[in-house]
Amino acid sequence: MTPTKSDKMRVVVVGATGMVGGYVLRYALDHPDVSHVTSIARGKIGIKHPKLEEVVHQNFADCSELAPVLSDQDAAIFCLGAYTGAVSDTELRAITVEYTIEFAHVLSENSPNAAFTFLSGSGADPSGRSRIPFARYKGQAESALRVAGFPTTYFFRPAYIYPVKPRTEPNFGYRLLRAIYPVFRILFPNQVIRVDDLARIMVGVTVQATPTPQALVFENRDIRTLLRQLPAASISA
Repeated sequence: MTPTKSDKMRVVVVGATGMVGGYVLRYALDHPDVSHVTSIARGKIGIKHPKLEEVVHQNFADCSELAPVLSDQDAAIFCLGAYTGAVSDTELRAITVEYTIEFAHVLSENSPNAAFTFLSGSGADPSGRSRIPFARYKGQAESALRVAGFPTTYFFRPAYIYPVKPRTEPNFGYRLLRAIYPVFRILFPNQVIRVDDLARIMVGVTVQATPTPQALVFENRDIRTLLRQLPAASISA
């Protein structure tokens, strides 16, 4: 996974106040082939770095005012999302589908050659017919991104994302999975991924993006396979 691009990249990270987005931001800042990182989130991220440009944007239903900062970007890693049950079904669809489409539209108008990396989820159904809202909405977002005009699009579909650091879990299911994680990862290794490992792979794949038109899907098993090909690495806090 050595980057093939000779020029250093300008990368946008959306949703860096979230668990996955926060790690993605740190790996992007530490990556030697990234020269500039624009963080777009609904709140302050509390990080200072010479590569970092921070943009606070509250209304992702309208991203038109982001046009200037989305110009001349090489890639975007979109991690904005919400947990099922944490918001209403209407809000979940808006955040997962509508916000993604709106942001992608503005990015494609201002950086038409950018690569787009989308944090999807295991079970995402591009047909949009799944009875599970999360899977249905992630699939709808994927389908929209496939026709958004980006030359390269990456869809990451992790299963259970292990938080690494203690946090307040969003629901009982996540509390249970965290408690049984040591056993669960042994019995079902392809159904779990550490959040830091997921972020490192997302950044690595994005930075090595080539001009060849493609839309690639990385299931949890694929993410773990890519991880085994990389040396161990750390990020700065």
